Amino acid sequence: MAPILLSAAAGVQTLDGRTTQIPSSIGKVTVLVFLRTDCPLGKRYAPELGRIAKEFSGPAVQFWMVFPDKSENAAEIRSMMSEYRFPGTAVRDPDQSVVKQAHATTAPEAAVFGRNGKLLYHGRIDDRYVDYGKVKPEPQVHDLEDAIRAALAGKAVARAETQAFGCALADIE
Repeated sequence: MAPILLSAAAGVQTLDGRTTQIPSSIGKVTVLVFLRTDCPLGKRYAPELGRIAKEFSGPAVQFWMVFPDKSENAAEIRSMMSEYRFPGTAVRDPDQSVVKQAHATTAPEAAVFGRNGKLLYHGRIDDRYVDYGKVKPEPQVHDLEDAIRAALAGKAVARAETQAFGCALADIE
C-alpha cells in the first residue's frame, strides 16, 4: 500500500473564501485538527491544543484547524477560534478532501503529516474522553503530542492510529 501523502491538490478555503492549499512543506510537520462549531468536545480541547501548539511553536510545526462542515460560515468559525483561543490557522474543507486524506471521522480528531508529507498519525488528541459521560481527570496518554515528537525526530509513531471520540463527521457530508 502506498503511503498517504498530504496532496497539494486538496484545496481548502480560507475564511475569506479564497481557495488555498495546506502546505506540506519539506522539513515541516503539519498538524491538522478537525473541528465542528457545534461540537462541545472540540471546544473543551482548545486549552490542550493551545498548550501543545505553544510547546511546539516555531517554524518546524504548522497547526491548522480544519472545519469540514460546509454549512458553517466564516463568522461562526472566527467566533469559535477567538472565543476558545484555538491555535493555528482556521480553514474550511467543504468538499472534505483533506478529511479523506487524513482518514478523519470525528471532531475533534488530529492528523500529523511528517516532514515528507506522509500521514504518520490520525486519531484522538489524548485519552481523556473515553465515552459519553466518561472523562478521566487527567489523560494518561498524549497521542497527538507523542506523534509530533516522533515526527520531529524522524521516528515512527508508536501508535499511528487511535479512535477519536466526539462528534461524527459523517453526518455533515
